[in-house]
Amino acid sequence: MKRQLTIFTFLFAITLISQYVYSQSSADTTLVRVKTAQGNEFIGTIVSEDADLLVLKTESLGEIRILKKDITLLQPIDNTKFIGGVYWGENPQATRYFWTPNGYGLKQGEGYYQNIWVLYNQVSYGFTKYFSMSAGMIPSFLFDAGFTPIWVVPKFSIPVESEKVNLSAGAFMGTVIGRNADSSGFGIVFGTATFGNRDRNSNFGLGYGYGEGQWTKSPILNASFMRRTGPKGYFISENYAYFGKDVWFMLLSLGGRRMIKNVGLDFALYIPLGTDIDGLYAAPFLGITVPFGDY
Repeated sequence: MKRQLTIFTFLFAITLISQYVYSQSSADTTLVRVKTAQGNEFIGTIVSEDADLLVLKTESLGEIRILKKDITLLQPIDNTKFIGGVYWGENPQATRYFWTPNGYGLKQGEGYYQNIWVLYNQVSYGFTKYFSMSAGMIPSFLFDAGFTPIWVVPKFSIPVESEKVNLSAGAFMGTVIGRNADSSGFGIVFGTATFGNRDRNSNFGLGYGYGEGQWTKSPILNASFMRRTGPKGYFISENYAYFGKDVWFMLLSLGGRRMIKNVGLDFALYIPLGTDIDGLYAAPFLGITVPFGDY
């Protein structure tokens, strides 16, 4: 058991070291991002504007004139997001890693649909900046299995210090319906602490699982991190550990996320370790996330 605790402690330390020392800088908000109803997006500085017209100076197009009635988004941006002459936009999927949530919450009106290996389906929506709700299912009825797992995930997010420290608490609450269903529920109650901004952060959490009317006696530990590698790329690791009296289990992962417009493609390898697992195995992970609402 000491060996397993050492492994996870080492992983925890690596995750913490991966988080850079975040220093607050004063953002230059002279630059703005403009989206139009025609699907165009421009970045530049405002030269002039009146009730009907906005004149924007861009680096590649020079001065352009945009009708105010066509503008769907006008947003100040941070000069520090220009890296190598390329604008690294906002992280549209900053509230989770591959599966586990972090301390950041969906903004009011934001939502996404997540699919993992075709069978896992979940929809999430931000009702306020502090509360979001997810609902999902595995449609095993399509294979005449006689049972269908369903679940909901309420989550409360608490921003302690903007872009530095965020906390969250919630519960994954599931059950099984159908002719061969087990009426008992299953799930996990969790809490997380996330350190860093939406592009680069470390997350530490714990939760207690339940099933068949019983709770786990020891917590399930989580250590995850995310680091942005470019305008459309992210390096992600999500890891779990459980140390019981007579059994231990760890699930380690390494992978990334590629943004195709606002759609996220997640890919990773998961490595299970545990009391009853002999040898070294790696299972592939593949998922997509499609945003909707006010993204």
